[in-house]
Amino acid sequence: MSQPQAEQIAPLLKALADPVRLRLMSMVASHKGGEACVCDLTDAFDLSQPTISHHLKVLHEVGLLDRSKRGVWVYYRARSEALASLAALIGSSECAP
Repeated sequence: MSQPQAEQIAPLLKALADPVRLRLMSMVASHKGGEACVCDLTDAFDLSQPTISHHLKVLHEVGLLDRSKRGVWVYYRARSEALASLAALIGSSECAP
């Protein structure tokens, strides 16, 4: 893996290293219709809505989630190209010893 590739992937892995964010990412990606709002996710956690929103914001800022506002709700969708890049970088033959 090249230095630029490592610098690109490190923030994504850092964001996903948090168990709450990893679960949120999985839940959003597998949610019906491929998108979810905070109201769809809060029941799965013993956390406040603002805390869930913060974690979703972190995932959005590193490029793992897209978001769109509809009225008072913000809907999140997994960025398939970011996930594909992450998988390709981790699984590339360049990473092999």
